[in-house]
Amino acid sequence: MTDNLTNGGPAKPAATEKPGEIEARQIAIDGQLLQVAIRHGRGQQPPLLLFNGIAANWELAKPLLEALTSTTAIIFDVPGVGGSPRPLLPYRPSTVARLAAGLIAELGYAEIDVAGVSWGGAIAQQFAHQYPKLCRRLVLAATAAGVTMVPASPSVLWKMATPRRYTDKDYMNRVAADLYGGAFRNDPALIDRHASAMHSARNLGYLYQLLAVAGWTSLPWLWSLPQQTLVLMGSDDPLVPPINGVFLAGLIPNAELRMIDDGHLFMVTRPAETAALIEAFLTDENRHVEPSSLLSRMVSWMEVSLRRPKADAIKPEQNNKGGYHDGHDLIHRDAEEVRQRPRLAEGECRPTG
Repeated sequence: MTDNLTNGGPAKPAATEKPGEIEARQIAIDGQLLQVAIRHGRGQQPPLLLFNGIAANWELAKPLLEALTSTTAIIFDVPGVGGSPRPLLPYRPSTVARLAAGLIAELGYAEIDVAGVSWGGAIAQQFAHQYPKLCRRLVLAATAAGVTMVPASPSVLWKMATPRRYTDKDYMNRVAADLYGGAFRNDPALIDRHASAMHSARNLGYLYQLLAVAGWTSLPWLWSLPQQTLVLMGSDDPLVPPINGVFLAGLIPNAELRMIDDGHLFMVTRPAETAALIEAFLTDENRHVEPSSLLSRMVSWMEVSLRRPKADAIKPEQNNKGGYHDGHDLIHRDAEEVRQRPRLAEGECRPTG
């Protein structure tokens, strides 16, 4: 059963802050105090609601927020993490989705785009399913479909069992490469910068997040998601093997997969390129989804389940000098190609033929 919020709610609030500024404040939703950060943009498209990873305070997403060029972005610390007090009882993904919907209503928006990274990707899927009229487009980064995912290796999962990496920076330095892969394997300075942005994670709050997704899966209803969806995966992700992105893109009817030549935290290691890809996806006026019935989606889901879909991979490519472009170059080039498309003048119609 999904919760349908009306689109006839209050109009979006007038922006009084300068574009690019990040405003942080606490907002109470249904008795739960939430630490909320809003990155104010200058664009006219719906704001982007971002769900962060496990035990991650909103400041860890600051590089991505600052890299956005026109998008208004909203992020909050889930209860028990960062500046949001821990609730008395554990919760489920549907609870976090309900809090997020209440926050969006409190801020005065009737339609939003939604993104989620890692643990937050599960919440983003739940939100899109629970509030289909509120969620316009969906971005899933370094995430999977829950307990039905292809898991990480046992050694990686063991390191994830506690929030020690968030409270012990020396330990983080030792395990970051094994957990996150990609640029974290070769750049100790990057690990230090990431660790310095972390706030102390409360053990019980971390446990609540683990319990929230215990037994949860989106597999039974992925085929029913109506949103246009962008799936972003790191090709060197020890925590969420990239094959999980292949499955997500294959099971969501209107999804595309982009494979990024980096690790689990490509949003942190390559914020400008990732932000460019996301904004290109959110603002692409050429994107069009043909309406389909639930029955036809179910048939598509069954068909895709029997075959492996192809990924549109962003990977090293030989250049005309005999060398190779890395993933950084290709992500940037892809986003720029979309951004450089001529924009329509007001009132002009784009031909569909």
